[in-house]
Amino acid sequence: MKLLGKKIRLLRHQKGWSQEDVSKQLDISIPAFSKIETGITDVNLSRLEQISALFDMTVVQLLTYNDPEQELKYASDLEMITKKLQERESEVIDLQKKVIELYEEIRNMKSFA
Repeated sequence: MKLLGKKIRLLRHQKGWSQEDVSKQLDISIPAFSKIETGITDVNLSRLEQISALFDMTVVQLLTYNDPEQELKYASDLEMITKKLQERESEVIDLQKKVIELYEEIRNMKSFA
């Protein structure tokens, strides 16, 4: 519930709405809405539908919503990790080649002996 509350708070801030604005639109008290945002209160499906409609989203969109800035950070992190992984893969391939070369050298030395 805390993650959902954070998403709702983020969406509210993006709209420039206060907790009072949203609580009036949902016809609940400010403390009740605050408990939703902080994850103290479980949100039933009916309330979830109300909140998603308020932000012009489906319930699924609301539940899966991520901060665009956070998404960019994730993409950047993923790109960096992918690059490091490719570098490591290249290192492993180089090491495999060296092992094969050494094996061939040892094999050739044995055939001359």
